[in-house]
Amino acid sequence: MQEGIHPKYGKAVVRCACGETFETGSTKQDLHVEICSQCHPFFTGKQKLVDAGGRVDKFKKKYGIK
Repeated sequence: MQEGIHPKYGKAVVRCACGETFETGSTKQDLHVEICSQCHPFFTGKQKLVDAGGRVDKFKKKYGIK
């Protein structure tokens, strides 16, 4: 590796929109994210069903799901 061309790697504080903060390694000191493992539906088990333009109702009607 050449010296003097690589960014410095150090500790970074990650802040989520939900308020969660944790430390990780990065070339930046502060990172701001919209979603983390504390608020992501896959990890929390709370999945939201978003009906965009009646697609869900159309699907349920098509396949007879109640």
